[in-house]
Amino acid sequence: MRRAVLAGLVAITAGLAGLTGCGAGKTGTGSAPATPSPGAATGVTGTVNVFAAASLTESFTKIGQAFEAANPGSKVTFNYAGSSALATQINQGAPADVFASAAPANMKAVTDAGNAAGEPATFVKNQLVIAVQSGNPKGIKSLADLTKPGTKVALCAEQVPCGAAAKTALAAANVKLTPVTLEQDVKAALSKVTLGEVDAALVYRTDARAAARDVDDVEFPESAVAINSYPIVVLKHAPNAAGAKAFVAYVLSDKGKAVLSDAGFQAP
Repeated sequence: MRRAVLAGLVAITAGLAGLTGCGAGKTGTGSAPATPSPGAATGVTGTVNVFAAASLTESFTKIGQAFEAANPGSKVTFNYAGSSALATQINQGAPADVFASAAPANMKAVTDAGNAAGEPATFVKNQLVIAVQSGNPKGIKSLADLTKPGTKVALCAEQVPCGAAAKTALAAANVKLTPVTLEQDVKAALSKVTLGEVDAALVYRTDARAAARDVDDVEFPESAVAINSYPIVVLKHAPNAAGAKAFVAYVLSDKGKAVLSDAGFQAP
């Protein structure tokens, strides 16, 4: 009889322990934390619309892909064009989250209009080279060579950062040049060379590097006085302000800097 009573007490104790365990599972006490849903770690989801200078095309596309991988649930879309055109679009109310300009002057147009949220941050610098057709058939070695008879040259329009830089460099070299075409962004100027429509164009070092299979680049000393600084900023009326801040932070991070450095950009 004594053994039967003891066995019953043991069974009752085990049952109470099991009930206590079930209760703990319901309240969460002692259980593993729930796995966060994609993107919950940063809270960045949705589309981030970035207006960026054309010369940032290759590097920002890579950064956008890396940003999306690091922030599941987010998507980065880009509007690449000349910085002056982008600034005008933003000031006219185009929906954008981030603006990355190839020169402070175009950024100033946006900040002066009250369309920036906070102060822009300079994240890279860029320098001009002479892009020539592969093999450099014209034997171009300097800015002065661009004025030789029969040499066709493309430049960016003066209001575009690469055009303003070209004007400064040509003045420093005391070279007067009449281009056969003025383009609205650096990619358009470079395409004139790759298509064989001109013999040379003044473009950024990064753009010539990106098109290395199709063009050669010629360095010239006067480019040192025409280096462009690139500022980036979150826009005041950003539809996705959280995403905009996160993207700018990624560009300024070591990972973003590595991509930009590999593309040929200089540290600010």
